[in-house]
Amino acid sequence: MLNISLNKIDSKIDRSKYSVFQRLEKRSVSKVLIRLLLAVTLIGCASLFLPWTQNIRTKGYVTTLNPQDRPQDIMSVVNGKIEEWKVKEGDIVSVGDTLVILSEVKEEYMDPLLLEQTDKQIFAKSKMTEAYTSKISNLKQEYEITLNDLQVKLDQNDIKAQQLRLKLDATASDLKASETKYQNAINQAERINMLFEKGIKSLTQNEQYTLKVNEANAKVQYWENIIATIKTELNNVKQNELAITNSYQQKMAKLQSDISATRSQFYSAEGEKEKLQSELNKLEVRQSQFVIVSPIKGTITKTLKNGIGEIIKSGESISTIVPTAFTKAVELYVSPNDIPLLNKGKKLRLLFDGWPAIVFSGWPKSSYGTFGGELMAIDNDISKNGKYRVLVSEDSEDELWPDEVRVGGGATGIILLNRVPIYYEFWRQMNGFPADYYTKEKPEKIKSKAPIKKFK
Repeated sequence: MLNISLNKIDSKIDRSKYSVFQRLEKRSVSKVLIRLLLAVTLIGCASLFLPWTQNIRTKGYVTTLNPQDRPQDIMSVVNGKIEEWKVKEGDIVSVGDTLVILSEVKEEYMDPLLLEQTDKQIFAKSKMTEAYTSKISNLKQEYEITLNDLQVKLDQNDIKAQQLRLKLDATASDLKASETKYQNAINQAERINMLFEKGIKSLTQNEQYTLKVNEANAKVQYWENIIATIKTELNNVKQNELAITNSYQQKMAKLQSDISATRSQFYSAEGEKEKLQSELNKLEVRQSQFVIVSPIKGTITKTLKNGIGEIIKSGESISTIVPTAFTKAVELYVSPNDIPLLNKGKKLRLLFDGWPAIVFSGWPKSSYGTFGGELMAIDNDISKNGKYRVLVSEDSEDELWPDEVRVGGGATGIILLNRVPIYYEFWRQMNGFPADYYTKEKPEKIKSKAPIKKFK
């Protein structure tokens, strides 16, 4: 009944006779349910005042803390042809283990005796340099001998000149004595001639004194001729000294020229020897590069070149190796809006893909399957995805990360921030406000340097 008419008949009907009226009057909601809803409402209102840890959730990947611990490609330094593989995918290798053997493909290096012939050329050049060294030593000795001979010749010539000077001095004394005798003979002849004219001396006596004058004059001329001869010889000795000097200087100049030329040949041979030695070193290093060994201890995960006889180029990757021992880390990407809230040393929780976890974002201590982390580094440059990359390492004060976590696996980071009431977090989320940022440092009180004046 709709009970919309003004004429009511409720008083004329006995409701006790009809069960339908009892069913209509019965309540649709029990008192237990009402009480339960009321209790839930009260608990919900009370829970709004519970503490909630603000956090930033972000995605990332598992990586390594050290760059050398990350997966790396094994490359060939030289061009070559694959002769034999020593490993297969999944093998664990140590440092220095042989991975693959290559062979030469360049024509200029295919001579099997190339190393031996190059070594013989180096030996020949070494002997040539030794010969040049010996020749230089001999030329220097010859130069010293020539220099000594020059000094000896000059000394001999000087001794001869001294002898001629002494002889000249002695001859000059004899000439002076002869001149004195000649003058005396002239005086005596003149006196005898005066006496002869007076008849005191005979003609024979006069002629005898005239003969003595002639003999004395001849003696003077004799000594004068000897002196002239000695002077001529002395002049010749002086000229001979110049000739000796010029002759030996020519010889020494030629020896110096030969020494310089030999030294130039020595340096040229030495340079060729060093060039050949460099070529030999390159050949030895090249030969050693045909055996590719493992640079680290790790696991061969992928071979990029498979076939025997396949030619690879220099700098081309042939395999990938993953280190077996490394320090794990996680790289996360944080939006620019949240990056001011982060700093080094910030604690956070991590979830790894494939690892079971029960997460309560606001109550990290109540979560299960999460692991602690510590913020190690923050990039200053934004990544290509429009976010900033941060690097997270294991928290030494928390549970260690599981060994089953592998490099490249996905990870979710929960960066823990300030603790606030739940109602405040609901209000912040509905209004789209960023998370709170508080520092533990208390602001310093401003100290006024101006003196305080007291008024009386």
